Amino acid sequence: MAVVLAARLETAEIPSMRRSALPLAGLAIPLVLLAACASPSDQAFEELNPGPSSPYGLFLAGQGALNDGRSQQASAYFDQAAAGDADDEGMLSERAFTAALLSGDIPRAAAMAPSGPNASDATKRLGRLTQAVEAMASGKPKLAPPLLKPESVGYLHRQVGALMSPWAAAMAGDQEGALVRPTIRNDKVVEFFGLLGQAALYERARRYDEAETDYKTLTGIDDPGDMPVLAYGGFLERRGRRADAIAIYDKGLASAPQNQALLTARARAAASKAAPAAVALKEGAAAALIAPAASMMAARQNQNSLAYLRLALRLDPQRNEAWLMVGDMMQAAGDLEAARAAYARPKAGSPEYDAAQAKLAWSYQSAGDGETALNLARQAAARGGTDAQVTLADLLRANEKFGESAEVLSRVMGPQPDWRLLYARGVAYDQAGDWTKGEADLQAALKLRPDDPELLNYLGYSWIDRGQRLDEALGMVQRAVGENPRSGAMVDSLGWAYYRLGDYKKAVETLESAVELSAGEPDINDHLGDAYWRVGRRDEALFQWKRVLTLDPDPKLKAAVEAKVAAGGLPPAPPPAQVAKQ
Repeated sequence: MAVVLAARLETAEIPSMRRSALPLAGLAIPLVLLAACASPSDQAFEELNPGPSSPYGLFLAGQGALNDGRSQQASAYFDQAAAGDADDEGMLSERAFTAALLSGDIPRAAAMAPSGPNASDATKRLGRLTQAVEAMASGKPKLAPPLLKPESVGYLHRQVGALMSPWAAAMAGDQEGALVRPTIRNDKVVEFFGLLGQAALYERARRYDEAETDYKTLTGIDDPGDMPVLAYGGFLERRGRRADAIAIYDKGLASAPQNQALLTARARAAASKAAPAAVALKEGAAAALIAPAASMMAARQNQNSLAYLRLALRLDPQRNEAWLMVGDMMQAAGDLEAARAAYARPKAGSPEYDAAQAKLAWSYQSAGDGETALNLARQAAARGGTDAQVTLADLLRANEKFGESAEVLSRVMGPQPDWRLLYARGVAYDQAGDWTKGEADLQAALKLRPDDPELLNYLGYSWIDRGQRLDEALGMVQRAVGENPRSGAMVDSLGWAYYRLGDYKKAVETLESAVELSAGEPDINDHLGDAYWRVGRRDEALFQWKRVLTLDPDPKLKAAVEAKVAAGGLPPAPPPAQVAKQ
């Protein structure tokens, strides 16, 4: 599942500007919050409680080891704890199983899957799923099919059970069962991925016409996405139909012209290079776990989502999108070491490599190590990939190297640039102090995307703050607020427009709403202080300005606010700004 520029442009934020959540490059796979148990390490436990030989001491040591990424040691501690306390054996055994599973030690997890009367039904069901995957991974596939039945895995894991069952049947030699398309009523995930899996299994059974029928169904819609297009194109290449493969790749590229996986596949077919291999059974079974993992993420079932990803990687350790998702979950949980280890798994040349390197670089940026982040981004960009160049531009902007960021974006702009690239370069020029170029890029972006609220807000606020084109800018930020009424930044832009136009009463009302939405934003609090001063609420104005100084403002804002506080207020109000005739 390639991570491409078109997808990444929709998801991330540029960290250098409070005014706008600028969509460009960054984290393509949504981050999920994973509850991490904070517990003392085994060393800390030993210092506080000498001799961690009690079941509870061993339990805490196991938690510490698990939190440090030492899964084998964690499982051993939990095993010892369970053996030493019969009263808590069920709870400790479940925790040991869960520790092994979530850390990726699937053989150990399968061996200790709880089955006794003291174990919860939920853990038993997850244990049976784990045992099924381990059977498939370790050459005992005939054990898997009964473990994947609905009554074995239960309602929660029904998607996984349904999607994996045909692959388990194929591994077990049950060709008839392998070709049964999985179905769950009103489940679009099973409908789509079940059909995709059936197409691959039809091909393995040499039932090529039926495989192609499935592929045509999957790719027959206007924007099918890259997964079915790549699968169908690979099938056509293996059948010696390279011209047809190129045509289907071109259809995918019409919707996603920068998709590196599709570009690579088309180039391969056009050069008559060797066709990609058919999907291996373990690879297909692993793929069947990815979509349910994403569904669990969306439902905030984080433990099950991570469990599915670990199981997928047991079947196919080269499943790069699974490594990226694991990395995202580990980073969200605060385990940077584990996150970086996951991001390091995709190899150079793979479709996911640039995205993995971008995530790796951003993990250092988020930790305050901008130098390492930029070094990684520069190394990736040196290979010339568009995604890598955009990531470098993002990180340069995040590190306030605005001019260089604009230069990098200029290299990837192309004759018909994406509006988001124009938007990003416009911001970079603006922050570098070149408003003429910045304004030109922002206006060009607005022509291509006239209704985007972020762009309307950024350009509108920029004019408002400069006292330019105020009537037009007011209309732009009003439209932006209409689209995102819960955005503190956009409501602030509207309030500041009223302020610039001299309508201080309406400015106060609007800016008070903005502060309620974004209470910790120094710029918004500063604007409200100014508006309070203009309507005669002097004490409240001074309070707001002093509050700004507690919110870590940038040096420029800090100096301006300190000057206002020292002077005891603002000078007399100038006449309302006149609309610039431009």
